[in-house]
Amino acid sequence: MRLKHRLGLSISCALCLATFAVPPAAAKTPEVALQAVPSATNVEIQVQNPLDTSEEGQSPALASLAKSAVIMDFATGSVLFEKNPHQRLPLASVTKIMTLLLIMEAIDDGRISLHDRVKVSEHAASMGGTQVFLETGETMTVKDMVKGIAIASANDACVAMAEHLAGSEKQFVRKMNQRAKQLGMRNTHFVNCNGLPAENHYSSAYDVALMSKELLKHPQITQFTAKFSDYLRQDTEHPFWLVNTNKLVRYYEGLDGLKTGYTTDARYCLSATAQRDGFRPIVVVMSEPKAADRTREVTQMLNWSFASYASKVIFKNGQEIATVGVNRGTVRHVKVYTGDTLGVVYKKGEHVQVRTQVVMEPLEAPLRKMKKVGVLRAYNGERFIGQVPLVVHQQIARAGWLHSFEQTLRDIITFGH
Repeated sequence: MRLKHRLGLSISCALCLATFAVPPAAAKTPEVALQAVPSATNVEIQVQNPLDTSEEGQSPALASLAKSAVIMDFATGSVLFEKNPHQRLPLASVTKIMTLLLIMEAIDDGRISLHDRVKVSEHAASMGGTQVFLETGETMTVKDMVKGIAIASANDACVAMAEHLAGSEKQFVRKMNQRAKQLGMRNTHFVNCNGLPAENHYSSAYDVALMSKELLKHPQITQFTAKFSDYLRQDTEHPFWLVNTNKLVRYYEGLDGLKTGYTTDARYCLSATAQRDGFRPIVVVMSEPKAADRTREVTQMLNWSFASYASKVIFKNGQEIATVGVNRGTVRHVKVYTGDTLGVVYKKGEHVQVRTQVVMEPLEAPLRKMKKVGVLRAYNGERFIGQVPLVVHQQIARAGWLHSFEQTLRDIITFGH
């Protein structure tokens, strides 16, 4: 008797090396085997609800001068502290986080490289505010443009890169807003790519934390944002010295980003991140009265985060999780990978066991690259912690009738093995 083709597959696995086999859903369906990757073995850690931020479950006295603030754990996206997190406010040069995100995605996708040369337009050279004084017609590598943006907050370099990637700044800003929507940034709207004052250009502390988290998935970015100083045009007669607008990269242990911002309307803003022992909080403050207030309150928020919490990455983004059978495909099996980082953040003091669960269905071709095919969930006991999508890294075409006939004949001869 043929079994039904659409069977849900729910497989629980502890964090240890183990292999699970599921009988084929039908005579033509290859066996589905899921193998857990041993990123951690018999993990026992201290965990508690991330939103319980003090002994009484009340928010600590942090960011008293900021209009809006958030502390988010990078590994899980858990919010550890918030103050008016969804209030729409001008964000000044913190805008450049989204600009850098689109640049890094283009580099990782192979659409551009750090060695490509970018030609500066008259429009890009005309930008005011902080700049690296690009001249019309000048060419500079993508690497140097990213240096200018990440270290010196260069408005002219932002526009030059926007035009290089999208043809015009207007088209690039459209892509910025599309990406914001994809990330769930519900209180954000961009009008330009550099944060110069403009009507209807705003974001929120929570949204800034979301795009900061996404940018940090490209670890190469911290090679730029962590530098206190560097040079442009170093081998020319007119070298240009860059000094990081984020002075905390020099003074705070483990701090390697991310972006400052200031205008008269936005006042002093910052998205900062530091990493110690695998724990990376993202701290966002918006509309601080003075630069000194911004530095002091961000330092306090980071100190509190490291004193109160730690986190553990259970599965890294892009980590292999399973090999799954594919129905009617030109290949019989495909590897499944995590589509994001899965981790747990915990407040020091309580002892629990973490377990994970794979949930997916048998797959049928055609499959496109990066298609979501299931989820990987994490639990603290019975309490759900979070989940990440499972994706395939290859495109699989649907098999023609001759290919399918050959597979069926092979199954008959080998009794499905």
